[in-house]
Amino acid sequence: MMRRCPLCNMPKPAFYHQDRRRDYYQCATCALVFVPAEQHLDARQEKAEYDQHQNSPHDTGYRRFLGRLFDPLVAKLPQSAQGLDFGCGPGPTLSVMFEEAGFVMAVYDIFYAADAEVLNRQYDFITATEVVEHLARPGEELSQLVEKLVPGGYLGIMTKRVSTPEAFARWHYINDPTHVCFFSEATFCWWAEQHGLSVEFPGNDTAIFKKH
Repeated sequence: MMRRCPLCNMPKPAFYHQDRRRDYYQCATCALVFVPAEQHLDARQEKAEYDQHQNSPHDTGYRRFLGRLFDPLVAKLPQSAQGLDFGCGPGPTLSVMFEEAGFVMAVYDIFYAADAEVLNRQYDFITATEVVEHLARPGEELSQLVEKLVPGGYLGIMTKRVSTPEAFARWHYINDPTHVCFFSEATFCWWAEQHGLSVEFPGNDTAIFKKH
C-alpha cells in the first residue's frame, strides 16, 4: 500500500518523527504532518476520549479561549450572517457565543450532534475549533466545508500549529491520541491557494479563510 497525504493525496511523504506510540510523516507538497491511518484510534476509542472533555458555555475560561477565534471573526460578519459550528463537541459553546451576539447558528458533530441535514445548507460562516487535528481525511472534509460557504463567506479554524521538528518532538499536542493531523502556517497558505481562498492568521492558533 502506498502511503499518501490525507490533505493533498500526494504519495511518498517523508518520515518526520517517532515517539513511543506513533509515527509521523510530512508531505513534501503541502507540508502537513500526520499520523498514518493504521495508527488511528477506532471510532469507539475516539469517542471515549471526547467523552472526558468537560467543556461548557458556563465555563468562562473556555469562553475566553474560544474568544481568540470569536473576536476577530465576529468583527467581519454582517448582523444577518448565519453560521455552522462544525465539530461542536459534547458541550457546544462557540455557537452559543454567536447566538448571544444575535447570529443564527447550526451545530454539527459526528458523535454528539450528527444531524446531517445541517450539512445540506449554505452558510455565511463556518467555525471549526480544535477540530481539524482530529480529521482522518482533512482534504475531503475541509473541501466539503468550503462548498457549504456562500461567496464572501468565512471559515474560521482554531488548531495549534507546527513550527519546527525540534519543537514538534517536545510538543504536548501530539500526546493526545485523537490528534492525527498537524497544520503549519505554510500548510494553510498552500490549502487556501488551492481552493481560491484568502487567509489571515489573527493568532498563533487561529486562521480565518475567506471564500471569493
